[in-house]
Amino acid sequence: MGFGDLKSASGLKVLNDFLADRSYIEGFVPSQADVAVFEAISVAPQADLCHALRWFNHIKSYQSQKNSLPGVKKPLGQYGPAGVADTTSGAAAPAAPTKDEDDDDIDLFGSDEEEDIEAAKLKEQRLAEYAAKKAKKPTLIAKSSILLDVKPWDDETDMSKLEECVRSIQMDGLLWGQSKLVPVGYGIKKLQISCVVEDDKVGTDILEEKITAFEDFVQSMDVAAFNKI
Repeated sequence: MGFGDLKSASGLKVLNDFLADRSYIEGFVPSQADVAVFEAISVAPQADLCHALRWFNHIKSYQSQKNSLPGVKKPLGQYGPAGVADTTSGAAAPAAPTKDEDDDDIDLFGSDEEEDIEAAKLKEQRLAEYAAKKAKKPTLIAKSSILLDVKPWDDETDMSKLEECVRSIQMDGLLWGQSKLVPVGYGIKKLQISCVVEDDKVGTDILEEKITAFEDFVQSMDVAAFNKI
């Protein structure tokens, strides 16, 4: 088990493939497993390693609170896919066989060519089975639930029209939820509205840009709550 050398391109490729159908190294929330792997990477993954880069940027946002994340940090080699050599544990390589052992392994009557063909067929069969299994496995889509506070200019702002403008924003990966008007003071009420977004498609920055574009009604927008789903 392991990712190999996470400071090399090959190690980052293993990490990228591992995160293709996962949001985190272990489980469904950030944990010490993510911290351990994050700290083993020297630089952010390249843009073509999109899954690893998405995970890297997400875990980077937790660095100020990494010590409070759940779980117990384990040796790096205990994370990742099976079948990848752990280059971080310092384990000694298997001893080379002695001459007598080499002689015992020689089949004087076998055909190397036949064995190579059979091994190639077996490898091809296993790769096909793995590809079919992976194709059937649903891809996990990272989503977040966001509560927004949308503030009007004054108490004369038409709040029904303001909400209509906000809900008119339609994007792939955005779903509007419930809303209510919350008193602010001096007769002014703000619109509090919830939404669910796909993290890879919609961010709070683009929501703010589109909502505040209705400048006849909207003074400002704030994120009241942000939770991963």
